[in-house]
Amino acid sequence: MQLNETHDPNLRSWIASANDADCDFPLQNLPYGTFRHDDAEPWRAGVAIGDRILDLGALAAAAPFDGLAAQALAACAAPAHAGRLNGLMALGAEHWHALRLALSRGLREQDGESQADATQPRAAQAGDAQAGGRPGGSPSGATPPARQAIRRALEAALRPMAGAQHAPPAHIGDYTDFYISLHHATAVGLQFRPDQPLLPNYKWVPIGYHGRASSLGVEPAFRRPVGQTRPPREGAPPAFGPSQRLDYELEMAIYIGQGNAQGQRIALANAEGHVFGLGLLNDWSARDIQAWEYQPLGPFLGKSFASTLSPWIVTLEALAPFRAPLRRPAGDPAPLPYLASDANAAAGAFDVQLQVDISTERSRQAGHPAATLSRSNFRDAYWTVAQLVTHHTVNGCNLQAGDLMGTGTLSGPRPEEAGSLLELAAGGKAPLTLPWGETRTFLQDGDEIRLSAFCTAAGRRRIGFGSARGRVLPADWQ
Repeated sequence: MQLNETHDPNLRSWIASANDADCDFPLQNLPYGTFRHDDAEPWRAGVAIGDRILDLGALAAAAPFDGLAAQALAACAAPAHAGRLNGLMALGAEHWHALRLALSRGLREQDGESQADATQPRAAQAGDAQAGGRPGGSPSGATPPARQAIRRALEAALRPMAGAQHAPPAHIGDYTDFYISLHHATAVGLQFRPDQPLLPNYKWVPIGYHGRASSLGVEPAFRRPVGQTRPPREGAPPAFGPSQRLDYELEMAIYIGQGNAQGQRIALANAEGHVFGLGLLNDWSARDIQAWEYQPLGPFLGKSFASTLSPWIVTLEALAPFRAPLRRPAGDPAPLPYLASDANAAAGAFDVQLQVDISTERSRQAGHPAATLSRSNFRDAYWTVAQLVTHHTVNGCNLQAGDLMGTGTLSGPRPEEAGSLLELAAGGKAPLTLPWGETRTFLQDGDEIRLSAFCTAAGRRRIGFGSARGRVLPADWQ
């Protein structure tokens, strides 16, 4: 993804809230999601801009764009997808860019227009016919009637962000969870295999497993899982009941756009063209259930009870200003040729700052602000987004629009950058003390975890991902 006019840090929107310095959703972002304001309403595809949501179904009915942008907008409103974004995802990068460009031009403040003027029904800039303007329009010279018509259509399609309900932004047919943080893998490995924390394959192959797509969601609460745990002593039957070692995992979600035919590999150079964007993922883990069941076939009921997504997908195009080099320890083996390129090494990672906050029943009742548990960064991952897509398909596996890949827990090199309680509390041996006096080794009922993320760079507008929130409810087992 190359930088273009949509990344210009000087762009301002006629939606005033989008111009706030700390806003997650400025004009340079334009992330996609699914929303409604009432249980009786159908789900709608939308774009976040400031404190508003642009209803793409309502906008499509007004038909303000032409060309690829019109086709992309129509896919967002297709009844077959029930407000999800799979139709847009399947179209591919040219359509994604055309719609982003048309929305950016339509939502931006015009040259010489003051913020006070922007609150009045003035013209918004149209694009060219290919990107979304009416015939005869251009990025800098669309006719005033065309600009006014686009502005009116956009204004009519705006909805408040406040009070919106959210669903997963796509129908997720398949879900693969990876394990791409060297720091997380090493810290966890040291707890179980002090002499060999990393298995021999770790630095050669992106490790992953097939997860449960049906329990992915944006719901703000879930019940504590119930299951078998390790027998208390040799010869005894396993214990059964609510998990006592419930944990969160700070991850990023990678949404597939265009898929590939079965048997057709995706080369590293083309991999990012199959990725629509990124979100946040909390892959809750019942560590005690997992410890009893994971051998010999890996995670099962310790993972499948709930995984919480953030509502918004930040596109790869929006993330173009925040690329970073792939960083690996000196002396580590070079990836095999199908996973290696100069371009991937130079700019295959993304500088996304991540944060985990916790609140508890006690802290909320007392009015305490949530406490930050850790901060880390996606750029410290051992494998890139492109490498994950390429490896996933190297055997001929066919991906589909809306498929999801989790990165695995994203921990940094320092202990305070750990992305799970398993690491922060040393497997339960070093309880954390929260600012209001409570301690935690694992999550208790009523605890709420909030994941958040944002990107900053010199000379660029800050863009954010919103948040993924989840609260632990008591188990339902008796």
